[in-house]
Amino acid sequence: MNILITSAGSELARNVAGALAEAHTLRLTELHPVENIVGDFLQSELGHDEATNELVRGIDTIIHIAEAPPNLLAGADQPDNYAIDYQTRCTYNLLMAASEEGVKRFIYASTLRLFEQHGEDWTVTESWRPRPSVDSFVLSKHLGEFTCREFAREGKINVTCLRLGNLVTAETAATTEYDSMWLEMNDAVTAFQGALTSPSQWDIYHIQSEFPGARFSVRTAKAEIEFNPQFVPPRKS
Repeated sequence: MNILITSAGSELARNVAGALAEAHTLRLTELHPVENIVGDFLQSELGHDEATNELVRGIDTIIHIAEAPPNLLAGADQPDNYAIDYQTRCTYNLLMAASEEGVKRFIYASTLRLFEQHGEDWTVTESWRPRPSVDSFVLSKHLGEFTCREFAREGKINVTCLRLGNLVTAETAATTEYDSMWLEMNDAVTAFQGALTSPSQWDIYHIQSEFPGARFSVRTAKAEIEFNPQFVPPRKS
């Protein structure tokens, strides 16, 4: 399978690429130059032009990690607007080019922080309506989901939305305060692997590691995309 992965400079993109490289042909992209990556690299601003069509041409699946580069975000005159612009305009441009070039599947990395304002003792499933805060990261991901859903609703491309917990490595978790929304990096990678074969036109899955006290159920992801989390966190203090 020919796969395009965005946000090539992010740790998540690097880990996903490392896991997929042996079985798939990879193309990675970022808004700025990135070195030492697995697969071919093509810098792109994800604009509304032929360059974005060229970026996605020949691709079967796009994994849109959708992380605005921290250095560009920090240097922006209006960081909040920059984050929202990246998740909406750039995501729209990428989806438009993908639909025009016949890309079959689009996987969008969203966040479980959309439900931070719900009580922690509630069992929130994929059928619940998000309650995003005004935090620019959370709000921008919420708007990014809307952008993806419209393309899926119109039948232009099949979209899988993965709402991710708070990423952590097993090593970092051992020395970090317990978080009921932890998603260990290796578990995150398996979710993207499973989503590659999701057959539906529009799907949303909650993705976090599974452990006692974990805030979100991952039952649907386990059943439908064979998500099989393995992380065992340190004992809650």
